[in-house]
Amino acid sequence: MKPTVTFGEIMLRLEPEGYERFVQADKFGVVYGGGEANVAVSLANYGLPAEFVTKLPAHEIGQSAVNALRRYGVGTEKIVRGGERIGIYFIEKGASQRASKVIYDRAYSAVSLAKAEEFDWEAILAGAGWFHFSGITPAVSGELAKACLEAVKTARKLGVTVSCDLNYRSKMWSLDKAKEVMGGLMPYTDVLIANEEHIKSILDIDVSGYAVEDSNLCREGCAAMARILHEKYGFQAAAITQRRSISASDNKFKAAFWQNEETAFSPQHAMHIVDRVGSGDAFTAGILYGMQTGLSAQKTVDFAAAACCLKHSVEGDFNLMSADEVFALAKGEGSGSVQR
Repeated sequence: MKPTVTFGEIMLRLEPEGYERFVQADKFGVVYGGGEANVAVSLANYGLPAEFVTKLPAHEIGQSAVNALRRYGVGTEKIVRGGERIGIYFIEKGASQRASKVIYDRAYSAVSLAKAEEFDWEAILAGAGWFHFSGITPAVSGELAKACLEAVKTARKLGVTVSCDLNYRSKMWSLDKAKEVMGGLMPYTDVLIANEEHIKSILDIDVSGYAVEDSNLCREGCAAMARILHEKYGFQAAAITQRRSISASDNKFKAAFWQNEETAFSPQHAMHIVDRVGSGDAFTAGILYGMQTGLSAQKTVDFAAAACCLKHSVEGDFNLMSADEVFALAKGEGSGSVQR
């Protein structure tokens, strides 16, 4: 199978022990992660070839990020090396009614200062079967937005399937700028993954005539949203995620997936959260896995939703689950009992 190439920023994540607050911490644990890197790790864990593209410093901290990817079998040969620093984010885990907090320290990171011409997309995508990016990457800088546009145009020319996780971050850019940039990328995108609020606000999809059930758009509304997206942008497939946050410790999650005029709906998963970061990326990787391995629309969304659910039980950004473990939950084997 041809590899999936993902493009974005991998960051150094620092967090207090357990559920301590920032002001309590006298030490921080270290892991690495970032949206597109998380997707690549999941795919590699499922046995599919995956490569990650970014720019990282040539010093030991940059190499540690590379090593974190290599540990799980992600290809790193096309990472550009240079610059002075890796982006950092601090996370304080929430619990019960206390929300999680994230503080970014990503200014002047190597990838944020990278020039679009540093990424040779003809060479990077040669032999690839799939290209994936998220809305976070073009939000990092104008140069990365330009690089994303060049990447998706090259992918279209080479016949490489393009997927995008819309993933709007209000701390990184304005809604108007996101609409402008992402709107220009959508005509070159084949598969869209997003939550319903981002679809409404960034892509201006109006489904206000449909009912809301338990804080989420009803099934008929999801199906209509997917059809409108297809008509407006020509997407081959669209996945719509729906989350209900009960507290920082407990969420519910379900999703819809549209492909070939069919809309399939996952069951709703109730999750007690160990670590929520990267759960959306786990869902995205599940959609890519299902499509690339020829699963039906129903099995694809069931697998993706189960992957998302399981990620909430794993510390760190990466979803360290095998395809067999995800399939087991997708089939209803989710009791959590000890496996002997």
